[in-house]
Amino acid sequence: MSTKIGKILAVDDNTDILFALKLLLRPQVELITTETNPENIPGLIKKTDYDVILLDMNFTQDAISGREGFYWLQKILEIDPLAVVLFITAYGDVEKSVQAIKAGATDFIIKPWQNEKLVATISSAIKLNRSRREASDLREKQREINTIMDQPFADFIGVSPGMQQVFNTIKKVAATDANVLILGENGTGKELVARALHRNSLRKEEPFISVDLGALSETLFESELFGHVKGAFTDAKTDRPGRFELASGGTIFLDEIGNLSLPMQAKLLTVLERREVTRVGANKAKPIDIRLISATNMPLKQMAIENRFRQDLIYRINTVEIEIPPLRERPEDIPLLAEHFLKIFSKKYKKKINKLSNQVIKKFRAYPWPGNVREFQHVLERAVIMSDSSNLDVHDFPLSSHGTVTDSFEFDTYNLEEIEQKVIKKVLRLHNGNISKAASELGLTRTSLYRRMEKYGL
Repeated sequence: MSTKIGKILAVDDNTDILFALKLLLRPQVELITTETNPENIPGLIKKTDYDVILLDMNFTQDAISGREGFYWLQKILEIDPLAVVLFITAYGDVEKSVQAIKAGATDFIIKPWQNEKLVATISSAIKLNRSRREASDLREKQREINTIMDQPFADFIGVSPGMQQVFNTIKKVAATDANVLILGENGTGKELVARALHRNSLRKEEPFISVDLGALSETLFESELFGHVKGAFTDAKTDRPGRFELASGGTIFLDEIGNLSLPMQAKLLTVLERREVTRVGANKAKPIDIRLISATNMPLKQMAIENRFRQDLIYRINTVEIEIPPLRERPEDIPLLAEHFLKIFSKKYKKKINKLSNQVIKKFRAYPWPGNVREFQHVLERAVIMSDSSNLDVHDFPLSSHGTVTDSFEFDTYNLEEIEQKVIKKVLRLHNGNISKAASELGLTRTSLYRRMEKYGL
């Protein structure tokens, strides 16, 4: 080996064995510690993170049975459950090998050993140790993330009656496999609801796959959702599972489902009814086990009357409906949200920002928040970034120029499609036709904005 790897602890009451190990391993490894007295094992492994521990099975008190070796193996694993331990014994046999593995040892080395084989075994053990610890670190990080996100619904907070109704519905529905349709304007937090449903479900340990249907073209729809096989089309260089296959066992979240064309709706309905997908270019269907959550800001029932959305698909996707109220309809939640985001962004940008004044909260309550909580979050973040003071005042929040729709913008209709068309027109004018900036302001992808522009003939 050109690069030294790993830290090794060797414990054996035979000094000749330890000397031989040290002579063999010193050029190969970063550190080799030898010890004749097993009583010193706890102190050594608490002081140093060893990648591999070589442990004699038989010490002087009991030279044959291996009881001492098993005793110290258990002590090691009590201190460090992820420890990689290789037993060394001159009395190796199959029965003891099996017994050692069952007790928690990783492998079994018989004296006298072959040098090359011993080095190879230790090298493999070092790799095993590192993969174990990486996996453990990932699990720990995921637990921490879940703990943070489950307090109780992460950024999804509120005391208003409308929000309490949403929370109560989540609690009732989450543990079931019922299909859920989430309704709400852009920026209200539809994906947060979907994730809350998943985290509180029996599928919480399985995948949560989110799909922005508004960003999928007709040509990509089947390949992205159902997968494809090698050679199915020009760029299909390998077999690839679709989102439904990836979500199997867990939850699939179909955002902007109202944007699907009628042919795409028909294909989706077939998959939901049969509970199986057929990859593009394949003949054999694959069964799927998914919990379906969908979301839209469009009036599906009205669209069904106008034959723009399949009625049978509506029945399939909305066993339960959850409607998220817009921020302008829950002003009592604004102080809570302000405190929540202020705390997050103050920590993120290492600034000490005091609680917002009543004047600021009053201004927030008076503003219509066309971009809802997403816009509110962006406003707070920008103010924290730009602030040179510990106090944020009214002038730090230029809402009349920041918002997608200013205070002077009036709605002369309650038809959501007409409102959406007017808002898109206004934002495009505001950004002089710059699609990227307009899409960002609206909380959409460029593709989603293009689809809406095409829909409204803009």
